[in-house]
Amino acid sequence: MRVIVAIENNDPLAAIRGFLERLLKAGVVDALLVPIEAQAGSVTPMLVADPDRLDAANPLAPVMGINAARVVSRVTAHESQARIGAVLRPCELRALVELVKLKQVRSENLLTIGVDCAGTYDVPDYAAKTQKAKTSRARDRLWLDLYDSLSTDPSVSNPALRDACQMCERPHVEGADVTIELFGADMSVGVPVTLPDEIAETLGVSPMADDRARATLIEEVVAERTQVRDVRFEEMQQRLDEEGVEGVFAACVRCHNCMTVCPICYCKTCLFQSPLYEHEPMQYVHWAQSKGAYRLLADTMLFHLTRLNHMVLSCVGCGMCTSDCPAGLPVGLVFRTVGHEVQQAFDYTPGCDIGEPLPLVTFREDEWMGTGEE
Repeated sequence: MRVIVAIENNDPLAAIRGFLERLLKAGVVDALLVPIEAQAGSVTPMLVADPDRLDAANPLAPVMGINAARVVSRVTAHESQARIGAVLRPCELRALVELVKLKQVRSENLLTIGVDCAGTYDVPDYAAKTQKAKTSRARDRLWLDLYDSLSTDPSVSNPALRDACQMCERPHVEGADVTIELFGADMSVGVPVTLPDEIAETLGVSPMADDRARATLIEEVVAERTQVRDVRFEEMQQRLDEEGVEGVFAACVRCHNCMTVCPICYCKTCLFQSPLYEHEPMQYVHWAQSKGAYRLLADTMLFHLTRLNHMVLSCVGCGMCTSDCPAGLPVGLVFRTVGHEVQQAFDYTPGCDIGEPLPLVTFREDEWMGTGEE
């Protein structure tokens, strides 16, 4: 059912907070995982059970310090009787779908609440913008300005956004249990929400007619972002052809930040954090003597190539790896460029269909027929 959440006092964020509060008070969920403003410029996921604590909720803040699918995995990985609602951006929802397939998330008691996303800033950039905004209303304008500019001219890219957001061709919610439809919404009237009929009946809301505004805007935004994406892919592929992976990642210090923030890297004990890669001091000397010189830190390229091999099919392009790289390396763009080709080869779109099995764990008797094998 599609309903409208009315806006009062020209404050869309307050309307969405009120909607989330109603979900808690009506017992639709026992707790909500939602971004909370800890202080100006700081937004972090929190699990909220007290409706009064939602006064600080800000699922519209254009900043992403962590892909919250990782957090959902922590609170749902094991069987629980609690009904959890998770407020997520589209790339977080896609990562969540992959984690369900990888058996890192239990979805039985999970209600996903998706929010259309016009893009996010890196954490330092967002903090700087909020410091310039003297009031909470001025801070709220940061996300509203993004939606206004997107609605006015979807063909214009915003270079201030995170690189992943500039080329995100799926910024709209797909497949969530509840969808907060910001794209195409008239923010002076209300925010459209699509939700299951039984939840609508519990909340006592009435249906509203659908319209083409959201679909039209999504079509325009996707076309522009796809064009940007293809240009970036072409540029990166040229770099990879000329420099190789080792050239693009030459400044890597193997800090493992990219692995730590990646929502798809879920191993509790990683091979590269094991004693296997704690080499004896003389081993480095022997390598240096045999080769004349040996790059340090060791095993950097093996780390990236192994991670690429492990998760490239499920890469959803959230870009957290790039945002958290201290060397400013285009980790996310490399993974997306390579991943796009691999995903096309397997005819697989990560995070699209929770019922579609992962290609590497699916055997088909005819899958080699295309290569001429009998």
